Amino acid sequence: MTEFISDVKTISHNDVDVFRVLSDLSKLDLIKDQIPADKIRDFTFDSDSCSFRVDPVGEVRFRVTGREPNKLVKFKSENLPFDVFLWIQLVQKAEKETKMKITLRADLNPFIKGMVSKPLKEGLEKISDVIAELPYDKI
Repeated sequence: MTEFISDVKTISHNDVDVFRVLSDLSKLDLIKDQIPADKIRDFTFDSDSCSFRVDPVGEVRFRVTGREPNKLVKFKSENLPFDVFLWIQLVQKAEKETKMKITLRADLNPFIKGMVSKPLKEGLEKISDVIAELPYDKI
């Protein structure tokens, strides 16, 4: 498994609000128009899954596979040619400050690893930027 870890992001909301939104992806319907099209395109979702297009990776679809209240949401890819596991980890530091880190593990053969490592890392950072900037208190 190849592992990619996002930079730690600071979210200006408490872990309860952040987890409430990230563990039920259907809540993103309220803010889908606010997601920057230059970062993530063709964003669709329901309560347990989401799909989006990140250039140059293409369409990515994830399904929620586990939830640990206010701390962790686990996802697994569904339509990629290799398995991808994603964890969003949350740690509240203050009343309105939650630290977030996203870990992505992918089962990449050496040939594919060389082609997709950079786009996966860039896509992971784009996703973490978008998640960190969501207005959790309005969702």
